[in-house]
Amino acid sequence: MTTDLASPGTDTLHVDAPSTRFAYRRRGPRGGVPLILLHRFRGTIDWWDPEFLDRLAAERDVIWFDNIGIGYTAGEAMSSVEGFAAGAIEFIEALELSEVDLLGWSFGGVVAQAVTLTRPDLVRRVVIAGSGSGVAPGMPVMGERVVTIMGKADPSVDDTLYLFYPQTDTARASGVDHLRKIAATTPTDAPQVSDAAAMGQLEAIMDALGAPWETVVARLRTITQPVLYANGSHDVMIDAYASYAAVQELPNAKLVLYSDAGHAFLFQHLDDFSREVTSFLAD
Repeated sequence: MTTDLASPGTDTLHVDAPSTRFAYRRRGPRGGVPLILLHRFRGTIDWWDPEFLDRLAAERDVIWFDNIGIGYTAGEAMSSVEGFAAGAIEFIEALELSEVDLLGWSFGGVVAQAVTLTRPDLVRRVVIAGSGSGVAPGMPVMGERVVTIMGKADPSVDDTLYLFYPQTDTARASGVDHLRKIAATTPTDAPQVSDAAAMGQLEAIMDALGAPWETVVARLRTITQPVLYANGSHDVMIDAYASYAAVQELPNAKLVLYSDAGHAFLFQHLDDFSREVTSFLAD
């Protein structure tokens, strides 16, 4: 295992695994069940809000990583949820962790559920943020503008704010603040998600959305771990109805929705959501 300084105060660590050399970061007190963060579409370890990480790591051992072929982690681009779940499991096992909690945001939420289904012995509790399990009957679909922006390798600030925050002054100000913090802590030579990796993620997302709802329900009903589902009420990417529909089928779940919030509610309502997560994981 080696360490590289990625930015002031943040170490990028590496651990060797059968498929690749994973890049990750870690913060917080050791000794309890670690919390593994699983990122969104086109996200790398640089894109977690630093204040959000600080809040979680105040009481938790928090680990966030780049999956195979993403950001700082080399490897062939993957194109299935099962592949991303296998990569996450390989990373956890490379760190020799026998039990973890998971927090998946957006696409990461889909992967977190797949990890839980594949290796239920490895997962204690799950937090699903701004995500879903499939297209439930009656669920609103993504708008054309959302799909267009998702296809851009380098979206504008306005595009990013549209995807992640409601079009209100308060929400947009929160989004601008989040982007400012990311810009201030991201190394100048930080890798971006390659086009091949992004298209692989998109293919995995489309396959997951295409699964019959009856199949999705059957999978959800086998997840017995406590699950916290959370979303913004005005999410234009994954409608909040997806969270509501999933919680109806999970045997042991809680749902939290935030008004005047969208896909990035977890950063917009950073203090409140980090307390919610910390409390849920401590129960």
